[in-house]
Amino acid sequence: MRPLTCIITDDEPLAVKLLESFVAKTPDLELLGAYTDSVEAMTAIKQQQPDLLFLDIQMPDINGMELARMLPAETRVIFTTAFQEYAFESYEVSALDFLLKPIRYGKFIAAVEKARQWFGRTAQVATDDPKVASATAMPDTLFLRVDGEYRQVAVADILYVSGMKDYVMFYIEGERKPLITHMTIKAAEDLLPSSSFMRVNRSYIVALAKIRRVDRNDCLYIGDEIIRVTEAYKENFNLFINSRQVDR
Repeated sequence: MRPLTCIITDDEPLAVKLLESFVAKTPDLELLGAYTDSVEAMTAIKQQQPDLLFLDIQMPDINGMELARMLPAETRVIFTTAFQEYAFESYEVSALDFLLKPIRYGKFIAAVEKARQWFGRTAQVATDDPKVASATAMPDTLFLRVDGEYRQVAVADILYVSGMKDYVMFYIEGERKPLITHMTIKAAEDLLPSSSFMRVNRSYIVALAKIRRVDRNDCLYIGDEIIRVTEAYKENFNLFINSRQVDR
């Protein structure tokens, strides 16, 4: 299997040199380039399409969060920053990891290992069915920041997700109350695999396998909730229903 390729982007030259030294002594990790300018980095990323981007957040011109939102789908982010308060926002761009400066090699290796596992899972799915690789390749669990701590949640246990402004509520099977985290509904939609979850209106994403029934008014019965499929989302939902009908 080919090594993971990476690019480093940080406006601090010393931070770049440290990460370059980490990459150099890490097996099966290939450095394609290192940049202190985010605009130059974006051009290189589009041309070379690395697997990983080690990315600082506070940068001139284009900051790390803005850059992360412009990346090709094939490139995953590991943030490297001195500011812990950005950990919330890293979820919105589906970052693989969040390394707090000063970064130690042990933490760096752990983040790379997480990336290897992510890409290893992607490669396996791609071998089985390339058409669904991008939709299904994701971890079995998610860490959600709730009330100042991280809660690990099995993706298979999520019933549905509802959003309100900049907060999202994850309703989990067996949990009496939803887990509330700082995130947009769009970020949650991007985070969850489209093969198993579907947006059915502006505020709700549902786990397709958890739907008990759908009534004639396009209302879904899932958990203790009744959720309406609105007009803008009906076409996709009907395609899903039709693909699984047995009484055509």
